[in-house]
Amino acid sequence: MKKLLFLMVISFVFNSCIEETKFSNSPKDNFEALWKIMDEHYCFFEYKGIDWNEVHNRYSARISEKMNEEQLFGVLSEMLAELKDGHVNLYSSFDVSRYWAWYEDFPSNFSSDIQKNYLKTDYQISSGIKYKVLSDNVGYMYYASFEEPIGDGNLDQIISKFSLCNGIIIDVRDNGGGNLTNVDLLAQRFNNERRLVGYIQHKTGKGHNDFSTPYPKYLETTGRLRYQKPVVVLTNRHCFSSANDFVSVIKQLPTVTIMGDITGGGSGLPISSELPNGWSVRFSSSPMFDANMTQTEFGIEPNVKVEMTNADITKGVDTIIEAARNLIAEKSKQPI
Repeated sequence: MKKLLFLMVISFVFNSCIEETKFSNSPKDNFEALWKIMDEHYCFFEYKGIDWNEVHNRYSARISEKMNEEQLFGVLSEMLAELKDGHVNLYSSFDVSRYWAWYEDFPSNFSSDIQKNYLKTDYQISSGIKYKVLSDNVGYMYYASFEEPIGDGNLDQIISKFSLCNGIIIDVRDNGGGNLTNVDLLAQRFNNERRLVGYIQHKTGKGHNDFSTPYPKYLETTGRLRYQKPVVVLTNRHCFSSANDFVSVIKQLPTVTIMGDITGGGSGLPISSELPNGWSVRFSSSPMFDANMTQTEFGIEPNVKVEMTNADITKGVDTIIEAARNLIAEKSKQPI
């Protein structure tokens, strides 16, 4: 893991120190600067089949030296949306561009109001994780963001609380990502051996296909408390970035079942650069893969596809939680 983190740091340093051609602060030069930054450093052109030169020709025709800042921002934002990447944002003093279609066109498959019917008011909170033992002796934990720090002490408390449960539900629906370190800290609690879980590459040149050899990522185990019984991870389309990586990692473990909807993707490690006018752009620079060297940029399919039904929603029932409870009940009857 230390080697992987070192590689990621090196990739960040070299990619962040982007040497740009000197551009003036004009609409045309800001456009050219942004196009060039992406052309030389964005990592998914070939995978997504994007003709970036064609995009240049189409959008450059819309640039005028008479346009104001908001008009320029609008055109640049539309150009970046061609990448269909939730990790790509343009930041100005008056707005932030964003691409949200990776989840907007899908059913939500999560309701915080319905979740309250399960958590009620007597749940516990350990750092960023809400957790409770449900009435059928199933442990339920909800991690809303990998941005929320978790430590070994937090996880010891949760695993200890769930030690006599028939299984654990880990709910990461609507988790938009955060810190990759928290991904490994949590996944290690269900892993009994050093395991290959993915790969990462970094850009080595300005060409769209200039990448390093894939570097393997391993999930280590831990000498702290580990859980050995069935685990069901709940997902929806709003699982993005580090949450997407968590699903990719923990899906490799034999006791784990992924249930719900396809995740939102977002597998490119993002970095930032700056335009002549001071606006900054964030973009995916280093592609990450699963253990089979499969891209996860467009999401990860669940082992068991389940969607919330209108009938259950009307009754205040979470179809996906109930399916997970049923699966754990079935598995708990089998010899382990």
